[in-house]
Amino acid sequence: QVQLVESGGGLVQSEGSLRLSCAASGSIFSIITMGWYRQAPGKQRELVASIARGGSTNYADFVRGRFTISRDNAKNTVYLQMNSLKPEDTAVYYCNALIQRGSDAFAGRYWGQGIQVTVSS
Repeated sequence: QVQLVESGGGLVQSEGSLRLSCAASGSIFSIITMGWYRQAPGKQRELVASIARGGSTNYADFVRGRFTISRDNAKNTVYLQMNSLKPEDTAVYYCNALIQRGSDAFAGRYWGQGIQVTVSS
């Protein structure tokens, strides 16, 4: 079974930085897209940023210019560099990947367990 393991979260002061990592492991033929979502209390889960295998990226407006997503295809790993963090960035951040497990298999979406990011004033 495919697993996504996140690391790098924690507590940081406003205007600080954190770097999140997510490594996919298991039976993987191809990872089509990888990305990060977040969910704050009382709010819907929302896309933060995503990246395709070829390197094209997509960012939510509220993080554009502050966050940078990247991936290492050889390591099946995606990163999220978060700079100029704000208290409103506080949320559980979830790694997500669209993964094809075999050459003739349909792609499936997988989620990490989530990692807490807390930004204090």
